[in-house]
Amino acid sequence: MLTLHQMHVSGNCYKVRLAARQLGQPLALRDYGLHDGSTRKPDYLSKNPNGRVPLLELDDGRFLPESGAILWYLAEGTKLVPDDKWGRAETLQWMFFEQYSHEPYIAVARFWLAYAPKSELDKKRHLIGEWHEKGNAALAVMETRLSGRDWFAGGRYSIADIALYGYTHSATEGGFDLTRYPGVTAWLTRVASTPGYVPLSETW
Repeated sequence: MLTLHQMHVSGNCYKVRLAARQLGQPLALRDYGLHDGSTRKPDYLSKNPNGRVPLLELDDGRFLPESGAILWYLAEGTKLVPDDKWGRAETLQWMFFEQYSHEPYIAVARFWLAYAPKSELDKKRHLIGEWHEKGNAALAVMETRLSGRDWFAGGRYSIADIALYGYTHSATEGGFDLTRYPGVTAWLTRVASTPGYVPLSETW
């Protein structure tokens, strides 16, 4: 069985759990603490030198880090990846957008405002304005994309939607007002209505 090394509250790890559940792919979960430094210890670093989760452990002993790569590995050849070349390129486009223009602000604001110790947050307060400015810019791009369409890539629900859903649906924890984006909120409802959907809070 595949093993997912993860932190349960992580949106990046949740993306993998959601895709696996919707694909009927069993996963064993190995959890790590949010603040205990366990992913920076030698045993974990021998699996992923970058010291981060998620990390997918295959039955043959190989390890695959990075949520986008794991999503693609699990979903390639399934209903969650478009069949045509353009649709697959669109899927990658939005997955790259999520990692470069969305996650660095929306996910980071969520971590510091909702999960970091207050003493550490105080050192980052000067960055909150930038997180919100750039995170709202990303949400505005998503709102524009969803004008007149239900999904981000290939004309159907895909791992592009899963990648963006992971941190968008919890963006309020980072101080974002999603009511400003009716297209995004309608899309969030559609994702939550897809077959096999599980919320972030659900234990495996």
